[in-house]
Amino acid sequence: MDALESWKEEMRSAYLYRVVAECEAGTAREGLFKQLAVEAEGQAQIWVDRIRKEGATPPSCYRPDLRSRIVAVVTRQFGPRSTRSLLTAMKVRGMSLYAVSDPRHFVPGAASGPEGRHRGLSGGGNLRAGVFGVNDGLVSNASLILGVAGAAADANVIILSGVAGLLAGAFSMAAGEYVSVRSQREMFEYQIGLEADELEQYPQEEAGELALIYEARGIPRETAERMAHDIIADPERALDALAREELGLNPDELGSPSGAATWSFLSFAGGAFIPLLPFLALGHRGALPASIAMTGIALFSVGALLSLFIGRRAILGGLRMLAIGAGAGTLTFLIGRMLGVALS
Repeated sequence: MDALESWKEEMRSAYLYRVVAECEAGTAREGLFKQLAVEAEGQAQIWVDRIRKEGATPPSCYRPDLRSRIVAVVTRQFGPRSTRSLLTAMKVRGMSLYAVSDPRHFVPGAASGPEGRHRGLSGGGNLRAGVFGVNDGLVSNASLILGVAGAAADANVIILSGVAGLLAGAFSMAAGEYVSVRSQREMFEYQIGLEADELEQYPQEEAGELALIYEARGIPRETAERMAHDIIADPERALDALAREELGLNPDELGSPSGAATWSFLSFAGGAFIPLLPFLALGHRGALPASIAMTGIALFSVGALLSLFIGRRAILGGLRMLAIGAGAGTLTFLIGRMLGVALS
């Protein structure tokens, strides 16, 4: 990135910092984001000096581009907390403040802090995603099979429909998850790359921004400044801290697109296979009641398991999921029956 583009980026950050400060008027965060705007303008001045050294004329003023204006309008409308991912992508730092429920309890680098407390939940992310994938496959394919069965189709048609639903849904889930995680990872890697460049160009200014964020979390100014300068002295540790505190990212948990796609495919296919299995094993005789029974048991089990992630009682979670699945299946069966009668 050349000096002019770097200047524009810093000025864009300053512009958006002031938008966030405006949204936080009357709170302690207002001062933080105003100061971050000043820091960004100071970093922009470094690039102005670089432009002059290269023999070019720096811009006389900054005019926000259309993208920045749109993000500013959306931020004013919905607030920084709701738009923090947009702001992070626009190089607005300090968004990690909106991911911590009580900043007074934050201690950077402490294993007992929020990161330490939630590490188990993060580690369970794949399990939770897998359970949701199984649930999606189970409900969608069971509804499809019941709808086709309601139309009085024979076993071969039901099996063909079930296999098609399984494959179509699994590939769709895998493709969507791959694109989503890939895009998110590329954005995160780009942001971390920018932090690495800035850390190399002006480490003291980055230390100042980091100290401001720590101070906003309730750490005394002198302590925050000392901690920030100690961290910046170690480039590897500094980049990790800047990614976490300025971007709100965990570099160790960016996610694998291929892994997410594979996990989504297998979990959806596993759930979708359950209502299909009786038709493959029994043919037409007794397959529909067996499919309904197996689907009901699986729905209750999935609901009970999901309750572990949301803090509800397992029985209530299981019954709720069973009721939802039963409603969807009943509706599709009745619609299939009506269509079968109308088309026969």
